[in-house]
Amino acid sequence: MSKKELVPNRKYTDEFKVEAVKLAESIGGSKAAKRLGIPDSSLWNWIGLRRADKLKAADGTTVPVKRSLAEAEAENAKLRRELASTQLDLEIVKKAAAYFAKESR
Repeated sequence: MSKKELVPNRKYTDEFKVEAVKLAESIGGSKAAKRLGIPDSSLWNWIGLRRADKLKAADGTTVPVKRSLAEAEAENAKLRRELASTQLDLEIVKKAAAYFAKESR
């Protein structure tokens, strides 16, 4: 039998719990817990609280971040540049993989 490793008690904000439950609803509880690095049991408890409508953010709701149109457009342009760069990187990697696969034959 292996000894259980003691993990210190951690405190999570209500906002974190709400977002964790949202993630669990979208990708599944076990995957969400693993991705967030929290115990499955904690996440399942929060899901139960949410279903009983007892889990809410500090003010009762989550507030979306308000941005001006210019900020949103600037972020959109930045993300488009990053996407183009990433697509170029991916294309290069694919060509390199094809080249080395041909070389190894």
